[in-house]
Amino acid sequence: MSEPKPPTPTPGDTYKGWLFKWTNYIKGYQRRWFVLSNGLLSYYRTQAEMGHTCRGTINLATANIAVEDSCNFVISNGGAQTYHLKASSEVERQRWITALELAKAKAVRMQAESDDSGDDCPAVPPASGQGGGCRNSEIQSTLRTLNSKVEDLSTCNDLIVKHGSALQRSLSELEAIRVGGEMGEKIRQVTERATLFRITSNAMINACRDFLSLAQNHSKRWQKALQTERDQRIRLEETLEQLAKQHNHLERAFRGATVLPPSLSNLTLGTKGGVSGKGDASDEDDDNEFFDAMEDPAEFITVPADPKYHRRSGSNVSGFSSETGMDDQSFDELSLASNPESPQPLELEPVRQRRTRIPDKPNYYLNLWSIMKNCIGKELSKIPMPVNFNEPLSMLQRLSEDLEYYELLDKAAKCQNSLEQMCYVAAFTVSSYSTTVHRTGKPFNPLLGETFELDRLRECGYRSLCEQVSHHPPAAAHHAMSEKGWTLRQEIALASKFRGKYLSIMPLGSIQCIFDKSNNHYSWKKVTTTVHNIIVGKLWIDQSGEIDVVNHKTGDRCHLKFAPYSYFSRDVPRKVTGVVTDKDGKAHYVLSGTWDEKMEFSKIMQSSKGENGTEGKQRTVYQTLKPKEIWRKNPLPEGAENMYFFSSLALTLNEHEEGVAPTDSRRRPDQRLMEEGRWDEANAEKQRLEEKQRIARREREREAVKAASSPEEAITEDSINDSPLKTDAQETGTEASEVSETDTEDSSPHTPVACTHPDNYQALWFEKIDDTVSGEALHVYKGGYWEAKEQGSWDMCADIF
Repeated sequence: MSEPKPPTPTPGDTYKGWLFKWTNYIKGYQRRWFVLSNGLLSYYRTQAEMGHTCRGTINLATANIAVEDSCNFVISNGGAQTYHLKASSEVERQRWITALELAKAKAVRMQAESDDSGDDCPAVPPASGQGGGCRNSEIQSTLRTLNSKVEDLSTCNDLIVKHGSALQRSLSELEAIRVGGEMGEKIRQVTERATLFRITSNAMINACRDFLSLAQNHSKRWQKALQTERDQRIRLEETLEQLAKQHNHLERAFRGATVLPPSLSNLTLGTKGGVSGKGDASDEDDDNEFFDAMEDPAEFITVPADPKYHRRSGSNVSGFSSETGMDDQSFDELSLASNPESPQPLELEPVRQRRTRIPDKPNYYLNLWSIMKNCIGKELSKIPMPVNFNEPLSMLQRLSEDLEYYELLDKAAKCQNSLEQMCYVAAFTVSSYSTTVHRTGKPFNPLLGETFELDRLRECGYRSLCEQVSHHPPAAAHHAMSEKGWTLRQEIALASKFRGKYLSIMPLGSIQCIFDKSNNHYSWKKVTTTVHNIIVGKLWIDQSGEIDVVNHKTGDRCHLKFAPYSYFSRDVPRKVTGVVTDKDGKAHYVLSGTWDEKMEFSKIMQSSKGENGTEGKQRTVYQTLKPKEIWRKNPLPEGAENMYFFSSLALTLNEHEEGVAPTDSRRRPDQRLMEEGRWDEANAEKQRLEEKQRIARREREREAVKAASSPEEAITEDSINDSPLKTDAQETGTEASEVSETDTEDSSPHTPVACTHPDNYQALWFEKIDDTVSGEALHVYKGGYWEAKEQGSWDMCADIF
């Protein structure tokens, strides 16, 4: 629906509103926010820019205003700047013309008064308000005093010149006279003139001192007054901005989303055919926004809650689903911030200094098209890729990076309320994507049986273990346990498709988090990751999709939406929104932010149904308390752009560590060589590992076929598989993403594919179960790894490297 029409402006008013400004023949008219104030017409891309970025300004005192047709008009200041503008209607155009003419007349009058103020001592000060008249009179009085002092200085200067010249003549005559009766008279004249010169000089010095003192005193007063005026203006702008936001929230809440009239929704190049030279050299060339395109409507909008909810409970309001209000202080500082973390025990102090740098990424040339041209439409796991596209970390290590913001789960474990706990779990879900914003490199796909441990028990109170548990489809299991009372487990299988311009990566499987104290059991899935500009342009990553975080014990749910990047969207990039609801569907919290920077949460005090949006969908309006930050991304280490944009945690993941299993990713030779910058050797080592895995898999398949053909051999085979001591051939397998296999060539990336050849591989540290809570089949940690590490006994591990 169309925007509400503002009232007709009166003289002296500040006038604001949306107008369409002609930019160039490629982009045509663009919607801009114009502000008319103090005789100046300024424009911005959005209202939010008013506080920091002005895109252009015209002084109306010297500007010409011309009307072209029913909706178009032109403002020009003589050639330097020309704005071709278009209003949404003839009435709106007339309102702007009236406001501009009034502002121009006032600007011309003020300029004339300013010119007149330069005259000496005006007889009558300009008529204005009482306060303004008093201030003007004070200024005029000060100017008269300063002028009189200047006149005194000028008089003293003339006298000094006069008496100085006379004194100089007397001195010359004194030198020329002879010794005699005239001596006394000449000396008396010189003495008189020297005295006059001294008196005049002293007078000038005193006048200069008075002038300087007066100027300094008034300069300090004027500077103080100027600073006061600036502070008042800033406070007024902030107040107006807050009022504008509240007005906008209320307007959107009760009138639905504002859309452009149909007549303006498709402004194209043809609307200005035959007109040349429009637009000016401004910021329009780098404009990336088109406001005539509609974007996906938001499912809900939020507005500030009534201040009464900060003091007392809310009452029932007609048309609203009323909720019990609560004090803002009790929610923000007592509820979610309750249970402050106790001082860290001594045993959690860091016991070793972790590395903060890795070798810089070398600049290797690679013909990308020669590799990619035959890969379009294929599953990425069937494409042999050189390490040039990788980063020196494995997928198991990337999974472990999800624990970078483990503090969120520590805080969640302390929450007494399950809905509050859900906020922290949802923020943890979003935080796992923050490390991917610049990480365009592909991680090494783990070999079957490869593991990775992340032991931060003494430093952070948690430790985790990952293992590659399946070859078809490639899947990894992850188990993390914390002394703070939470357990995280996930099984992730990646399906991907290369479409030429972009690469889509679709994680399959679920993530679960269990809290020991409350026994709350949460589960969720990951969203789709898209890598753009694979062939041409700069690589960039986007996350899009929806996540439902479910508490299986209480029925609470948080629905998170990752908005895909859109060239036409007015929202901030990488935006994430979410609503926390209970088992009855009643909303309690709103989350908002971006997956690469921060997340905030707000307590919902009331909810209502707004008017229909742009697509006829009725959207919910939530009245919320002031949002509070729940998570913020840690800054990247210095020089991260030369170290694959690794975070501080990622830099330590491939660091040498004693006592880890022989299957640990840190021991993988091709990955280690790549980290050291020896990419040619890394590629050769990678091919060796691939061939070794092919041989091991074929041997395992032959053993499985033999076991299936003979029941007795099958029993023997099963007994061997259950034994802790296994042969290399039974433990190793082909690397999931490095070999082209015909058995899954045409399979769908969204569903597991049954292998043509039987494979009797069993994971070493994980076992597959049917989870009774979530109803899903997944691999869970069955124990034994950390005990084996303490004993230093790794006989059960295969030689996969």
